[in-house]
Amino acid sequence: MKTLLKTSAVLWIVWGLVHIIAGILTMKGILTEDIPSSISGIADKVDPSLLQMDYPNALGALIGQHGFNLLWIGIVTFIAAFYVWKGNKNAIFLAAIVGGLADLGYFLFMDLGGYVNFIVGGLMTYVSAAAIILSFYVYFKTRNTNLTE
Repeated sequence: MKTLLKTSAVLWIVWGLVHIIAGILTMKGILTEDIPSSISGIADKVDPSLLQMDYPNALGALIGQHGFNLLWIGIVTFIAAFYVWKGNKNAIFLAAIVGGLADLGYFLFMDLGGYVNFIVGGLMTYVSAAAIILSFYVYFKTRNTNLTE
C-alpha cells in the first residue's frame, strides 16, 4: 500500500510542477501583452495563426486569472503530494479535490473540445486520474487503519 501512495505522490508532484510552470508561462504572456502566446500555450492544437488578433483587455485579464489559478492549484497539489507520500488522509482528498476538479474542467472543455494535443495537456488529465485512483484505492482499503503501516 505504501508503494501505491508513493506512486500517487510522485504523479501529483509531476502534475503540480507542470501546472506551476503553465501558470507562470500563462501569466508571463499576459504581463508582456502577448495574449496569443498565452492562449496557444493552453490550446496547443489550435493553429497559432488563428489566434493572432487584437484582444480586449478584459480577455487578457481573464487569461491572467486562469494563469494565476493554474499556479496556485499547482502549488497546493505539489505540497499536498508530500503529505500523500506520508499517508495523510486529508492530503489525499485535498490533492484529489484541487487537482482532480481542475483537470475535470480541462477534460470537459479542452480535451473533449479538441483544442489540445495529448502531450502535455491530455496526458496530465490521465496523470491526475491515476493519482486519484491509486490513493483512493489505498484509502478505502485501509480507512480503518493507519495508512503508513
